[in-house]
Amino acid sequence: MELYYSFSVLIVLASLFAYINHRILKLPSAIGIMVIAIVVSVTLVASGDNFLPKTTSHLTELINNFDFTEVLMGAMLNFLLFAGGIHINIKDLKEQFGPVVIFSTVGVIISTFAVAFGAYYLLPFAGVQIPFIYCLVFGALISPTDPVAVLSILKQANVSKSLETKVAGESLFNDGMAVVVFTVVLQLAIGKEIDLNVESIGLLLLREAGGGLLLGVLLGLSASRAMRMVDDYIISVLITLSVVMGGYLIAHEMHISAPLAMVAAGLFMGNFSESFKMKSETQDYLIKFWELIDEIMNAVLFLFIGFELLLIKDLNEYLVAGGICILIVLLARWVAIFVPTKFMSLRYRFSPQTVKVLVWGGIRGGVSIALALSIPQNEYNKIIISITYCVVVFSIVVQGLTIGKVANPNKIAVEEKILEDVK
Repeated sequence: MELYYSFSVLIVLASLFAYINHRILKLPSAIGIMVIAIVVSVTLVASGDNFLPKTTSHLTELINNFDFTEVLMGAMLNFLLFAGGIHINIKDLKEQFGPVVIFSTVGVIISTFAVAFGAYYLLPFAGVQIPFIYCLVFGALISPTDPVAVLSILKQANVSKSLETKVAGESLFNDGMAVVVFTVVLQLAIGKEIDLNVESIGLLLLREAGGGLLLGVLLGLSASRAMRMVDDYIISVLITLSVVMGGYLIAHEMHISAPLAMVAAGLFMGNFSESFKMKSETQDYLIKFWELIDEIMNAVLFLFIGFELLLIKDLNEYLVAGGICILIVLLARWVAIFVPTKFMSLRYRFSPQTVKVLVWGGIRGGVSIALALSIPQNEYNKIIISITYCVVVFSIVVQGLTIGKVANPNKIAVEEKILEDVK
């Protein structure tokens, strides 16, 4: 009953904020919900016990009772990534396979170390001292672009298909590398002895990422064959739900990447309809069902992000540090994109406008907050949570609302045409 009560409150608030945003703010739905939640949180925190003390207490208790890391990483993210994978065209992804793989692996590592060095040397100017190993922890959790935020915001930006595939594909696949890097660095930070040779880390990456992708393909293949045999919209919807929910349980038991499994399964099943003539009714129900799931989950997730402010009591003490980290993360993102594009320039062409969109479109979101909240309590976790929240809010609100203006489709098309002619 407690769980039902909590989700009921969240759904009611999400629908109310979505309505207010649609009628008044007219921002992209997810961003609008988060902005309203932040405004409500700031108002409640600033007023202390003078304004709706019972409401503040109940809302804080509600958010505090949710394990955000478990709720997002263990449940919501699987649905969102599967829904995202369904809408990616596998042919477009094949054309951009090289950049997607490089950005989601090498780019994450470059960004992790660039953020770590920047934070280590610049945060002292804000009066914040963090050991280098915890700067690496922060670099690892803030470097992956958030697939949920990216996919949600890209829907509003009018970008070319190739560029959309690069940005969306990178955000869908970089979780495997990010989780491995974060896990290794965090274990070192908390004093656990682990084997750091290339072989052990390679095996960890192979098990986490490779195992997740293989499981996703097997789930997608099995489910697609079952759907082909019945071609009924009710059974097909139930099958896709079983892939997401059952697939997570299998991945959890096998200690492999559930997010990557969901991406692979979604990609496989989203492009499966081309191999046989699925009834238009079945296909229509599947698409609309997963679009609805995507919208509902996004609304609740961004509501969560906005209300997380209620739990960060000392955020105002780290606003300057957060501002410095925003600049560090943006610069690190530019390095992580610029360096690989130079090495890939012999085979792939990247215009200056494309690089700009890839940098500005590297939006951080709930995944970074969830990883920050998973750090064991010590003298540094509150600092990391606070600066992570600053970066995420800036990324979603400022970058998310301006990516459409940065992504000038006409200019990108002209630059890509020039590069194609040169090639």
